[in-house]
Amino acid sequence: MMAGSPALLLLLSLGLCEYASAYAMAVRFLNRSMKQPQEGQQLELECVNYNSDNGVFWIRLDKDENLHFIVYISKFSSTAFPGNKGASSQFEGSKQGSSYRLVNFTTQDEGIYFCTSNINQVLHFSSGQPAFFPAAPTTQSSQATKDNSQQGLDAGTSSKNTLNSSCEVFLWVRVAGTCLLLLTAITITIVLCQSINNNCKQKLPMNKKLQTALTLQS
Repeated sequence: MMAGSPALLLLLSLGLCEYASAYAMAVRFLNRSMKQPQEGQQLELECVNYNSDNGVFWIRLDKDENLHFIVYISKFSSTAFPGNKGASSQFEGSKQGSSYRLVNFTTQDEGIYFCTSNINQVLHFSSGQPAFFPAAPTTQSSQATKDNSQQGLDAGTSSKNTLNSSCEVFLWVRVAGTCLLLLTAITITIVLCQSINNNCKQKLPMNKKLQTALTLQS
C-alpha cells in the first residue's frame, strides 16, 4: 500500500489545478467607465468572485509574455511584495474587494492582469484584464486609413494572443502545481524508506541477543 502512495499522489496532482466554474474569478477596472488607462494616472483593479477566506495573488503578463509577480494580499489584509517586502512605493493592495492600485501607471506597467487564489486546495485562475495605453493618433488621413485597417487586424490578433497567453499561463500554473506535489510525494517516500530502515536496524541487535540467549540455554 505504501509503495503505491506516490503514484496515487501523482494521479491526484493531475486534477489539483483546474479552473472551476463555481468560482469564476475575474479582474476588472474599479472604475467601470475606464476603457484604457492614461499615463500618469492611478490604475485601480479589483478581483471579483473570490473566496474572502483566502488570500489573493496578483500577477501581470507583459507584452513579451513574461510573468511578473506583483503582490500577495492575505485574508487579514496584510501584503507581501517581491522580495518579501511589506510595502512598495509603486503598488498598493487592500482587502476591500481585494482591490489593487497602481500609484503611477507607466509604460512598464502595461500588460494583462490576473488574480489567483487557492480555494479548497484548488488553484483558481481569473480571466485577464488588459491594461494598455491607447494608440497615438496621427494627422495624415492616408496614414489614419492605414492605421484603422491595421488596428482591425491587430484587434483580432490581440484577442487571439490574449486568449493564447491566458491559456499558456494557466497551463504553466498546472505544471507548477503538479511538480510541487510530485516533489512532495518523493519526499514522503524517502522519509518512509528511512523510517523502515531505522526500524530494521533497531530489530537486528534484539535478534542477536535472543539467539545468544537460546544458545546458552541449550
